Amino acid sequence: MSRAFVFPGQGAQTIGMGRDLAEAYPAARAVFEEVDEALGEKLSALIWDGDTETLTLTANAQPALMATSIAAMAALAAEGVHVESAAFVAGHSLGEYSALCAAGALSLADTARLLRARGLAMQAAVPVGEGAMAAVLGLDLAGVRELVAEAAGGQCLQAANDNDPGQVVISGSKAAVERAVELAKPKGAKRAMLLPVSAPFHCRLMQPAADVMAEALSHVDIEDPKVPVVQNVCAHAVSDAMVIRNLLVDQVTGAVRWRESVAWMAAKGVTEFVEVGAGKALSGMIRRIEKEAVTHAVGTAEQARAFAGGTA
Repeated sequence: MSRAFVFPGQGAQTIGMGRDLAEAYPAARAVFEEVDEALGEKLSALIWDGDTETLTLTANAQPALMATSIAAMAALAAEGVHVESAAFVAGHSLGEYSALCAAGALSLADTARLLRARGLAMQAAVPVGEGAMAAVLGLDLAGVRELVAEAAGGQCLQAANDNDPGQVVISGSKAAVERAVELAKPKGAKRAMLLPVSAPFHCRLMQPAADVMAEALSHVDIEDPKVPVVQNVCAHAVSDAMVIRNLLVDQVTGAVRWRESVAWMAAKGVTEFVEVGAGKALSGMIRRIEKEAVTHAVGTAEQARAFAGGTA
């Protein structure tokens, strides 16, 4: 059975995530300690004992979710399951950074600092209230592209996340996104709803954030990964550090091609997808993309032990 490790993105965060991993595995605790040191603050205290509103801020949620994913990978490694056991790694949006860290392309400290910078830059790119995102359910990508073309009205509006065959997220100017939500049902969607996000991610309005990330990434060492990384903007595996650097910049304004990424991995023989970190959102998407896929979620000490023992 060929395996891929996949890493969740924003929205999966919960207060308390990763705490039992840190209590059960010294290597997992060391991950949180290193992230705290890299950021010069006790992010772990916010993750475990803070308030949801503060954790949900983009600049906190991004490094927090990454830390939880890498702590879960450390727990798996302590149980004898290593990243090299996978054919590929992949992550959803910020989860791509977790995947690159897990595969050894980025150091943990650099990943934490990059995600803090990414979160701040994405938040600052568009004034609050000027952008929005919405989930469109029951329309495929082609249908959503027709909807976007009709609703844009000369404003920025793009398909931002192609998550699975029946869920595409759109992003752009608030008025354009609201028009698309109104038009969605007449165009055949089952439902369309605005998302509770603070900025319009993965659209061209994020260009100022892409510029910030290009500068930040230029000062960071990126190694060729131990395992090929299936990247969001191209939906196929990449193993060259220079290409990875460029694609991370493109990812800020580009679409997350998750449906195509999963389908590509399945076409290459992957039958088992292990979601590493908080939540199970990716597992649900994967089963809707590839109905025969076996999925596991590893975000707690119990799940790490069960997976390693073959009982997950």
